[in-house]
Amino acid sequence: MSTTRTNIVEAADQLFYRQGFDHTSFADIAKTVKISRGNFYYHFKTKDEILAAVIDARLSNTQNMLAQWEADGATPKDRIRSFIHILIQNQSKIMQYGCPVGSLCTELAKLDHAAQPDATALFTLFRNWLQKQFTLMGRTKDADALAMHLLTRSQGVATLATAFQDDAFIKQEVGQMCDWLETYSTNTPAH
Repeated sequence: MSTTRTNIVEAADQLFYRQGFDHTSFADIAKTVKISRGNFYYHFKTKDEILAAVIDARLSNTQNMLAQWEADGATPKDRIRSFIHILIQNQSKIMQYGCPVGSLCTELAKLDHAAQPDATALFTLFRNWLQKQFTLMGRTKDADALAMHLLTRSQGVATLATAFQDDAFIKQEVGQMCDWLETYSTNTPAH
């Protein structure tokens, strides 16, 4: 991918996150990247093309992050804790703009946009990865339910953190999710 194209995708990603997809124009992106609209149109003809590139970039970045968690985490619990702690690592952005995945999926659903299923693939990536970690913990029968529970809780925390602007709340919830994770050990019956 060319440097200009990469810069456009990165700028669009940030603007879609901060302003929303619908409220971001070609002009906004071109101004951020500091290129002419003609040069912009050389790389992308439509905003939907940019959206597709942003979703692809987010999928790639998420896959890389999950691979890094796999490499760094000695146990499935360690790796799941990395997922939980992303709320703290991105706390200031989450409090200001919400979860980047959740906010994009919600906006595209409201717009009845054709790319909404593509954006949902980001959640599916997390779901499948968490399911794998719970399976490695011996939770084969309820791995998907546990993965969905953790995804749901993290999305709820992100939404309420945005609404209430309370960083202590995020830390409290992250602690509780880690405590909840500790209640699950290999082959422990589901609660």
